[in-house]
Amino acid sequence: MLNSINIAKFFDGQTLRENVSVSFADGKIVGVENAKAGVESGIMAPGYIDVQVNGGGGALFNSAPTVETINTIGLAHAKFGTTGFLPTLITDKVDVMQLAADAVSEALKQQTPGVLGVHFEGPHLSIPKKGVHSPEFIRGITADEMAVFTRQDLGKVVVTLAPENVSTDDIKTLVAAGVHVCLGHSNSDYDTVVKALAAGATGFTHLFNAMSAFESRAPGMVGAALLDENSWCGIIIDGHHVHFDTARLAIKAKTSGKMILVTDAMPPVGTDDDSFPFFDSKIIRTGDRLNALTGELAGSCLDMAGAVKNTVEHLQVELTEALRMASTYPAAFLALENQKGRLQPGACADFIILNDDLNVQQTWIAGQKII
Repeated sequence: MLNSINIAKFFDGQTLRENVSVSFADGKIVGVENAKAGVESGIMAPGYIDVQVNGGGGALFNSAPTVETINTIGLAHAKFGTTGFLPTLITDKVDVMQLAADAVSEALKQQTPGVLGVHFEGPHLSIPKKGVHSPEFIRGITADEMAVFTRQDLGKVVVTLAPENVSTDDIKTLVAAGVHVCLGHSNSDYDTVVKALAAGATGFTHLFNAMSAFESRAPGMVGAALLDENSWCGIIIDGHHVHFDTARLAIKAKTSGKMILVTDAMPPVGTDDDSFPFFDSKIIRTGDRLNALTGELAGSCLDMAGAVKNTVEHLQVELTEALRMASTYPAAFLALENQKGRLQPGACADFIILNDDLNVQQTWIAGQKII
């Protein structure tokens, strides 16, 4: 069935146009042309793609790695414009990793809206940069974890690891299996990061947070991330994880098209919950900030609509570029640039409609209205 929307402003991932008619059918964009009739107010843009989503709607993926949890998380984030996401499992036991992989595989088979794959954030991390990850589960890579990471029924797979604790041979094995290797939760020196990039790593997880800092005589992981022209950096723009001006400087330093917005979202997104259980402890929400009982930042309450708005308002980034950072660039990171992150004939009909305040009014996934 052919559907169409006439919209006052239309951003296709590259350019912003006015008074456009967009037609779509069978989950794909069919046509984009000048509108010949009345248009509805708002901005149509590619749906947001979030590659780091631990939870939402009161659910945490680690606590219940099921299709139902994935669906709950996806619907919570769809309210804020996310049309594609990677359910993210933080450091845990291998049997939980296997359950999470099974759930993602089944969610993909069922075409659960928005699910693109899975992100394993750990368990092969650095104890000094563990953040709230449970140290008892941080470990070296074995055949059991490798078997989970390299499954071919999981869609897009991202693995965050600390390169000082994973060999370049193992990184090459992951990359050869189609895994997108990100570096993070690491105290690595600069040279070790460079070797991991040469082995095929292509991303950095929440830039600046839980990684060796940039210093005058030690560039660290942050320096390597900003200097490398081919890798992508995820960054959390909530005003807590990274100072807004630090983020502005990083965007100026990083190669154009390689900085992507992520949320690192936890269960409170889409709820009024002020706390939630986390393994054997609890995470406390204070306003829009999450902290462990021991004080560390513990993910975020951020949604992608908020990330875009903060990027425009606090970082003085042009709206079109902020939208690319939330859609076009993460699609490219996941090698989905021909399907996602752009609104052109043949691409997926994953789009949002924003009002002038950049609040999400509608969310469509595969041509179906979700919100």
